[in-house]
Amino acid sequence: MSEFKSPRKRFGQNFLQDQNIINKIIDAIAPQSNDQMIEIGPGRGALTLPLLEKLDQLHVIEIDRDLVGWWQEKHIANLKLHEVDALKADICSLYPGQSDKRCRIVGNLPYNISTPLLFHIFKFLPCIDDMHFMLQKEVVERITAIPGSKIYGRLSVMTQFYCQTQNLFSVSRHAFTPAPKVESSIVRLIPHSEPTNAPLEIFAAIVKQAFSQRRKTIRNSLKTWFSAAELDALQIDPSARPETLSLDMFTLLARTAAKPAKINL
Repeated sequence: MSEFKSPRKRFGQNFLQDQNIINKIIDAIAPQSNDQMIEIGPGRGALTLPLLEKLDQLHVIEIDRDLVGWWQEKHIANLKLHEVDALKADICSLYPGQSDKRCRIVGNLPYNISTPLLFHIFKFLPCIDDMHFMLQKEVVERITAIPGSKIYGRLSVMTQFYCQTQNLFSVSRHAFTPAPKVESSIVRLIPHSEPTNAPLEIFAAIVKQAFSQRRKTIRNSLKTWFSAAELDALQIDPSARPETLSLDMFTLLARTAAKPAKINL
């Protein structure tokens, strides 16, 4: 059997090795035997192997050819390996013919592509039950931030538009080999049972524009969308800064902006 050589920087590979942390993550995921589980980036199996012990079947997505070959040589019956870029993977197609049950997604996501990867996965939320990801600690703090905090921003609002978010616990960089330069955290994301009632494209555009210059008041940053009088009519302070606006407020703005303009006779 060939030996896997070394972690590759271009894939953002840092392999988890702390058994106590591994056990804690598995407990948080709480896999059930018949779960339709998908792991993104199995690495050398820190989470994969304990998951395989508990699941009837586990699908894994891996782009590194060396790791793909390493796993193929193991001939694990209940492991289904997909050699594909996670940024291009069709999550809903991995369990064909089983659309009656939604998938659970887990993974130690490469920090260099974590945000675009999250937004790619969000496209498949109708077939996803929950997600447990290890991410850079700072990213998890931003994802779960509340209005009014300095780190509350576009990533916070957009993720919370799609999901309930929970920062479960932190992971020291010394739990990995090689040790990354940053600390990590485990986040739980649960898609909302009912989609947020706002047009996505307009919502995303307003959020992006509001936070493009976060020191500006929304009267200035959103002036192409709303006048100060219109913001007042929505009971939103025109002098407020974007980091003070809740998800409900951004939802209200998007729903209002989507309404057909009134015709003045």
